[in-house]
Order: sequence, then C-alpha cells, then structure tokens
Amino acid sequence: MRITPYRLIAAVAALLAAITMPVPAQERPAPATPPAQQPPPADPNQPAFRAGINAVRVDVIVTDKQGNPVADLKQTDFEVFEDNKPQTVETFRLVKIDQTTVPAYTQRSPRSRNDEETAAADENSRIFVFFLDDYHVRKDSSMAVRKPIVEFIANQLGPSDLIGVMYPLTPIDAVVLTRNHQSVINAVEKFIGRKHDYEPMNDLERAYVYKLTPDVIEMLRRQVSLTAIRGISTKLGSLREGRKSLILVSEGYSALLPPQMRSDVPGGFGDPGRATRDPFAGDNNPLEERARFTAELDLQRELQDVFDAANRNNTSIYAVDPRGLAIGDFDITANISMTTSQASLNQALDTLRSLAENTDGRAIVNRNDLAAGMKQIIRDSSAYYLVGYSSTQAPTDGKFHEIKVRVKRPGVQVRARRGYWAYTESDVRRATGVGKPAGPPPAVSKALAAIAPMTNRRYIRTWVGLGPGADGKTKVTFLWEPLPPTAGTRRDEPRRVTVLATTGSGEIVYRGRVPADLAPAGSGASASFDAKPGRLDVRLTIEGDGTGTLDNEDRDIAVPDLSAPEVMIGTPRVWFARNAREFTMLSAGEASPPTAGRDFRRTDRLLVRFDTFAPGGIAPVVTARLLNQQGTRMSDVAVTAPSAAGQPYLFDLPLASFAAGQYLLELTATAEGHTPVTELVAFRIGS
Repeated sequence: MRITPYRLIAAVAALLAAITMPVPAQERPAPATPPAQQPPPADPNQPAFRAGINAVRVDVIVTDKQGNPVADLKQTDFEVFEDNKPQTVETFRLVKIDQTTVPAYTQRSPRSRNDEETAAADENSRIFVFFLDDYHVRKDSSMAVRKPIVEFIANQLGPSDLIGVMYPLTPIDAVVLTRNHQSVINAVEKFIGRKHDYEPMNDLERAYVYKLTPDVIEMLRRQVSLTAIRGISTKLGSLREGRKSLILVSEGYSALLPPQMRSDVPGGFGDPGRATRDPFAGDNNPLEERARFTAELDLQRELQDVFDAANRNNTSIYAVDPRGLAIGDFDITANISMTTSQASLNQALDTLRSLAENTDGRAIVNRNDLAAGMKQIIRDSSAYYLVGYSSTQAPTDGKFHEIKVRVKRPGVQVRARRGYWAYTESDVRRATGVGKPAGPPPAVSKALAAIAPMTNRRYIRTWVGLGPGADGKTKVTFLWEPLPPTAGTRRDEPRRVTVLATTGSGEIVYRGRVPADLAPAGSGASASFDAKPGRLDVRLTIEGDGTGTLDNEDRDIAVPDLSAPEVMIGTPRVWFARNAREFTMLSAGEASPPTAGRDFRRTDRLLVRFDTFAPGGIAPVVTARLLNQQGTRMSDVAVTAPSAAGQPYLFDLPLASFAAGQYLLELTATAEGHTPVTELVAFRIGS
C-alpha cells in the first residue's frame, strides 16, 4: 500500500511535536524565596539568569580587532542598559583560564556521572562537545574536515579540558565528557558524512528509509539533528552554569529539497528519472515558492527551539562548515540550476550563522582555512567577564527585557546575552506565599497520590488500562513490571503474577498467570480480558522462581460502560524513550506494552496515546495541558488527532526543559451537548 504524503507529514509531526510546543524556561530572575516548583513562562525566546527578584547576571566576551580577549578591563569600564535604561554594575569578575599550569588531577579522566559533574564544576576545565552531523555532511567533506579537527584537539586544547563527541543518533546518556583526548580523536578519524545518502546503516534507518520519500527523510533527519543539539545543550547545562562550547560540524540545514531530488519512490532508490529532470524545474514557479515559504517557517521554528535550549543552558554553538569556500550546494552531476544551487547554499549557511549568532558562538563558514577560525573558539572560552546588576525596574510583567552591554574602551568588540523574561506578579505571589492557595484541587491530589512511593509494594508495580471490548463489554488490560529491590537487601525476583478477577457476587471473570518472559526485553508483562461494566475485585499473587508466594495485592477496579451516551476518555498509555532511536521506533506503532511506571528522567521523552468515546460517532474536541503539582497551567500541549478511524490521539513531551519534581498532564474531551470530561496523568521527573 502506498503511503500518502499527508500520512508521512503527520508521522513526522507526531515524531517531533515538541518543535511546535512552547519550551518552558528554566532560568529567569528568581524571587528572593524561590518556590519548590515554579511555572515557566509560556513562550520564552531568550535566555534568563538566576539571581534574586531583581538581580541579573550576564557573561560578556570582549575582544580586540584581531579577536584576542581583552582581559584588563575594570568594573567601571562597563555600561549595562536594560530596555535602554542605564543600570549600575554591582558584581564583576573576570573568568580567565590558564592552561600553562597543569594540575595533577588532569591525569585522571571521569569514569562515572559523579566524576563528570565534579570535573565540570572546575572552571579551569573548559567544556567542548563535537557534534558530528553526519546527516548533513557529505562524505568527501567529512574526510577533509577530520585533519583540522584532530589538530585542533591535539594542539589547541589543554590537558584539563573536558571534551566529548556526539552524532545525531547518539543517546544523550552515552555522551561522556573525558580528558582522554585521544579517544575523541579516534572517533573523529572515523567520521563519515552521509548527506543525501539514504542507504540504511542500522535498524532504525531501515524502519523508515524504505517507506518514506527523500523529502520526508530529509525533514526527519533535520529534526533528529536539531533535537539532539537541544538535548546535549540541556545535559551540558545540568553539569555547570558557566560557559560551554558545542562545535557543530555541519553543512547547514535546508527547508526543502530541490524538485530535481524529490521522488515518489521510497528513499529514491530505483528512480531513473531523477538524473534526467529539468535542471530549471522550480525556478520562478509560484507553487514552488509557496511550498518553500511554508517549509522555511517550520525550519525557523525548529531553529528557535535550539536557540532557546542553548541559551537557557549557557551553551554556545560554533558552527563549522567543512566545505570551505563553495559557489553552490550541489555539483554539476546533480543536474540542478546554479540559481537553485546558490539559493540552497545561502539558506544552509544562514542557518549556521543563525545558530552561532543567537547563542553567543561563531560561524566558521566560507573558509578554506578552518584551523584559523577554530582558534577563536579557544579564545572565547578562555577569558570572559561575569557582570551582575540589580534591575531598577524590577519588572513583574512577564515580558522580555532587552539587555545591552557597552565598554568604554574604544576599538573593542563586545558580545553578551540579549535579555531575560521577567516574572509576573502572580509568580512572585506564589513564590513569597502571598495569596497562596490552601492546596491543589482534590482531583490533582488524587492523581499525585497514584505516583506516591510504593512503600507497601515490594515486588511489582502495576497498570490497568480500560478500552472497548467485544459484545458491549470493556477490555481490561493488566500490566506489571518488577520493582528494583531496596538498596542493600537481597530478595527473590518476581517471575509470575497470577491474576484473579471476580465480580461482587463472586463470579470469576478472569484467572490466569502472566509470566515475565512473555514481555519484550525491557518492558512489562501484560494480559487482557473482557468484563461487563461494574466493579471488579482483582487479587494479584506475585510468585518467584520457586512455587512459593512472594506477595499478594488486592485491587478494586471500576469498569466503565464505554457504550454509554456520554463523552469519555480511555486510559492514557505512556511510553518513554531515552534517545531519538527509541522514540522513532515507539512512534512507528504500539508493538511494546506501555510503561507502568511514572518516574522519569530529564533525558527521557514521553509518548502518550489515548482514545475517546462519544455517542453517535461524534468526534470530540481534545486538548491537553501541562500542569505543575499545584494544578496550575504551565503550557498547552499539541495533540495529534487520529489519522484514521480506530486510531488513538497522541502527543509527545520531551522532559529536558523541566526541573525535577511532580507534574500532571490534563486531557480534556468536549462535544456539543455533552458534559466535558477530564483525565489527569501524574508523573515525576528525577535528575
């Protein structure tokens, strides 16, 4: 069956819906007594700074005309303006890293997460991560760029510098900062670009290359790369508040493939017509210009999300184009007109410049001598000023406030952050306790109670899902996952769970064992049965390797009548992915059971599916919102409607931008003439 372009676009939109969803900020001027969980602003576009209610701090890079750092300025040399109003500089410090004296600890490389955090806390250890964007670098360019990068690592970096390497599909947890520079050099020497090469290299790529057309593959690759940049920026921000450098090796990003490279054949394999197409196809074509305009809007939104993540985490992006000087994005063998080729090149270079300029980095593009340009990365990271002031406006309007930094000394170049988002008055009241409500609504408290620590459950966690069954019954799905043992204790591992479900009158509805080995690796074990609407008493017997019983658990389940003439929401099903590869596999279908747990990490990304039920075939209006633990709205969540009858609603939620704590997802379904219904899903984010 041929996959329509609309379904492909919908699939990609579902894969990375976070690009269209506001990303909550983690940094802004904080009240004197910060709340335990502070709602972020609805639509942040610039970085903000941690301090008191009216205190702001910004790092400033000052260089001379040759790009060398100017390190002899005094506090009186700086002028700071907020919304064009002068501010008084109150705190001032020069951060200057000296690599001439090598401490003994640099002989040791971090071996654990704790080692990594300890090493990163040292300001004398500069942090560099090389993002090798093989999806957007041609093979010949990747081979040419290896030497200047290796020489940069070997000759420019000091022994105390922490460095890492990452590809678009590298899991965030797998990126480890190290002082073993040779290991990173070894990885760089194996760098092979695959731009416009769709031959699959792993199972993830095989899952989509043979199903998607080249234009959709390119869009998917672009979104995966930019999402990975956002993820690594968040990780770097969690390690240290000071300046970090992300060296992006890429030929830039394009909004739309030229018409000569598009194909209706998945992956473009076996399409002989591509090489013989009109080289001027698309030139001065209004339809092509309209499509390009729409695609560029999407690209700009994706780039804006990267700006936000990098700025919130004080990560500067240094974009390195390995092509050097170029007159077009395609060579003569592509059969593409020079006009189209130059336009594609200009757009790609503009994306690199935009990423650099909006994150306090630099774009090293259109240069055959990359080594000279990359030296500036070291200069920027070796000397900068931390300047702080107390805002005379002390704004509480929730708006963006521009910051300008000037230096009285002539002939120098000054770079600094652009501004911050202020708190609202309600934010301050919540922070200081003025007008603070007595507590969250009862429905919120009930949802949060479901994720409370399970001190009375020693062996398993369970999840029960309710959906439509046969002959007017309701399908009950039972799922269990083993709980980790308490630290320092030994116990038998749970292997099977016997489920006995009976009605109030004692009638047996279901009896059966659910062994662990029925489940795919890394997921829970599940069983399903149909039941009439009403109450069910469920007895769970947890068994180990032997024949003895480890534990018992009793559940009381209310089985709804999903055929009733009212609007209802089915039990939400939650999956989580640790990296882009896992998320792509999850978004392709529901092959694996959902997770029973509700404890996640900031590096995880949630995928939520749920069904709605309404009489007469009515399609209810479905919305989703993210709430904090007090039940206060934080942001709206974009929900993707079913692409066909019988398909669920779905949305995804990256957790990288949220602080540790408890949150809720509020799902609401409304239909004209019917009472709206709401479902709350609580979850917890750890470190």
